Amino acid sequence: MKTFSTNDIENMEQRYRTTFINSMSGFKSLNLVGTINEQEKINLAIFNSIFHVGANPALLGMVFRPDEVERHTLENILCSKQYTLNHVHPKMIRAAHQTSARYPKDVSEFEVCGLTPFFTKNIIAPYVQDSRVKIGMELKEKIKVNSNNTIIIIGQIVEVIVDEIAIEHDGFVNLEKLETCTVAGVDAYYTTKKVERLSYAKIDRPTLSI
Repeated sequence: MKTFSTNDIENMEQRYRTTFINSMSGFKSLNLVGTINEQEKINLAIFNSIFHVGANPALLGMVFRPDEVERHTLENILCSKQYTLNHVHPKMIRAAHQTSARYPKDVSEFEVCGLTPFFTKNIIAPYVQDSRVKIGMELKEKIKVNSNNTIIIIGQIVEVIVDEIAIEHDGFVNLEKLETCTVAGVDAYYTTKKVERLSYAKIDRPTLSI
């Protein structure tokens, strides 16, 4: 085992350090974020920074890097106030990854990456048709992180589209059945396999498999 100090990390070559720290936090959720701008041009971008905020109301957060350069997804969310989150399965990985390329603002990643948009009456932003978990979001808050000028967007879930076969009796969504992929760093994609699901931990009873 090797110990890395703050000084060691700060002295790493820039790209090496970025890859090292990005992969350090472990596996992360993987979503394609669908947005639309004022000219009704649709945009799609891959994100690994979505996180749970609360269940009542149903809130999810998303982290954006500093907006010193164009951030089409962020701009579109702030404009339209709606966006979609779309899980990625193995057959979508290459197309999903390609959306991270820096296409011009007037180019739709749906078109150039070979993904099909899907719309509902409740959300103006596009979903990804092939995604097996589609989540419609409405913007609630924009928070600036002063430590590094990143931006956190908090959104409320207003619509979910998911195959009922994956929803268990207690509401648990079995993402393994849907082949939802995860990611480490920004370019290493993984499928998942459940090891065990455990009962709610109590101090006066043993933990059981459920």
